[in-house]
Amino acid sequence: MIDRKRVGAALLCGLLALTGCGGAGEEPGSGGGQVTLDYWLWDDNQQAAYQACADAFAAANPGITVKITQTAWAQYWQNLTTQLAAGDAPDVWTNQVSYYPQFVTSRQILDIQPYVDADKVDLSQYQDGLADLWTKDGKRYGLPKDWDTEAVVYNSDLLAKAGVDPAELANLTWNPQDGGTFEQVIAKLTVDSKGRNGLDPAFDKDDVAVYGYLPEWNDGSQGQNGWGELAAANGFVYLDKNPWGTQYKYDDPKLIETIGWYKALTDKGFAPKFDKQSTLGIDAVMNSGKAALTIAGSWTINTYLGEGAQQKFALAPLPVGPSGTRKSAINGLSDAIWAGTEHKDAAWKWVKYLGSADCQNTVGDKAVVFPAVKTATDRALAAHKAKGRDVQVYVDYTKTPGGTFLLPITDHGTEISQIVQDALQSVILGQISPADALTKANQQVNALFV
Repeated sequence: MIDRKRVGAALLCGLLALTGCGGAGEEPGSGGGQVTLDYWLWDDNQQAAYQACADAFAAANPGITVKITQTAWAQYWQNLTTQLAAGDAPDVWTNQVSYYPQFVTSRQILDIQPYVDADKVDLSQYQDGLADLWTKDGKRYGLPKDWDTEAVVYNSDLLAKAGVDPAELANLTWNPQDGGTFEQVIAKLTVDSKGRNGLDPAFDKDDVAVYGYLPEWNDGSQGQNGWGELAAANGFVYLDKNPWGTQYKYDDPKLIETIGWYKALTDKGFAPKFDKQSTLGIDAVMNSGKAALTIAGSWTINTYLGEGAQQKFALAPLPVGPSGTRKSAINGLSDAIWAGTEHKDAAWKWVKYLGSADCQNTVGDKAVVFPAVKTATDRALAAHKAKGRDVQVYVDYTKTPGGTFLLPITDHGTEISQIVQDALQSVILGQISPADALTKANQQVNALFV
């Protein structure tokens, strides 16, 4: 529930245009007290950038200190849900679109629209479409923080060894029937232990030394790192409306045939089978030189193009699908304020600063992610260029009409993810056909909304 007294104060401050008012006479300042805000995030690569933001924020807001806690992804959400259930959550945390609907439904995050209105936050400064991700029924639950898209990551040395010109990757096409030129390149990059590639009739699919393509199987209901992009380029849409739709379409033939192509790719030996895939992460396998291509999000730029990379990697755009265009999911994060915090006004000040050009320019200069503020994205591009990295491909989708699509935002996100993940796993293991698995999964998913 919103603290009406403090929101009223914030509204009055906005009307009087008093810089930095926002409840400063109440918290901190009431009795000279010091406020410490607990702020959680999961990405250790971004922690330094946000610590710099926290230091600048504290300097500009005497009496408010931000304590940052970083925890790895899986543990992060487990800890957060546990803390929320116990009524002892962080004041502010980094939020993600597949998780935040459950916090809205359970009324665990604060509607910040009154603050946004009072402080006249310019929502047009953000990358198009991102501000709408965090709204429902006239309420707003976050300001855009950053965004990401997808691209093909390839091993430059393996391409050279296979005689594939990197320029070929800029114009690849894909279809679910024969894979198009995308599959041709994948086949050429797949090599068995005797040096024969996937185009050679003598190729041994049961004795592969280097796979042409490394798929992400643990991709839940969204398929953000591969099948989602190809399915979208094939004409698939996830649900009746997005965000906040109630009828999913996982039984769409466009998705079914896309998953069928993925299964065929493993059957041909061009990609590892699910039960044979390394227990190491995708980036570790790519760094071992055991796979030539994968699809990865822009948050992995430092992983593949940073100093710690063990192979020489570069980027290429996603292939053009039957729809006539290449499509990338565009996803974004925000910062949520816990509805139960005792420091709502101070938390809003911090969230507003996180969503400002001042903080996001700082983040952009660190060249880790693409900030949501458009000018800060330019700063990130410049910072990457200064490091000798060409990452323009991730940005190009956002400048192409129809080049991006939103991942599904609905209630029951965690249940849906498990249902679809189990269905896809059964397909990849050869236990059931894509049509049967996805039709059943779709029925189970839509039953959640009845």
